[in-house]
Amino acid sequence: MSELTFYHYMRMDSGQPEQTYRAAMEKAGYFAFYTFAEGFRNGLREYAEEDSPLYSRLLARARRLFPEPERFSPSWGGLWDEFDLIFAAKNEALAAVPVSKRDGEWQILIDNPYSHNQVVCYTTLPFLEASYLYGYFQRELKPHEVLRLQRITERLQTNGRKEASIFPDY
Repeated sequence: MSELTFYHYMRMDSGQPEQTYRAAMEKAGYFAFYTFAEGFRNGLREYAEEDSPLYSRLLARARRLFPEPERFSPSWGGLWDEFDLIFAAKNEALAAVPVSKRDGEWQILIDNPYSHNQVVCYTTLPFLEASYLYGYFQRELKPHEVLRLQRITERLQTNGRKEASIFPDY
């Protein structure tokens, strides 16, 4: 099954190998496609702007080779649309933040100022992962919700004390 991984897909030339890859994937079924999709997701999480043209081609080819990913699982009906949204939003973040300002700790914050729901915050992220999550969470953003990709510039942190715990042995 190693020939069905996303790593192998990235290095594949167009033409006949694509059709062989597609046929092998369809024969292998759900688990092989799941592994492929998760590998693709990790690639989207890790790529930087110099890889953007490559990922644009990879997404177009994946959509062409597997136009109905829901044939592997009904939950993948919107997989390529989700990946396209993540790709576009991550490229927006890559274009907006210069490379010289990407170091340090980043966070994703989701809030609805008109609701009493809790704020959701993903902290201690490197920029490339935070920019991926910026795209990932846009897909299901509700009206009035705010999604922020922000860099931590100052931080004060403390840890809880063992004596204050109701479980002092932990």
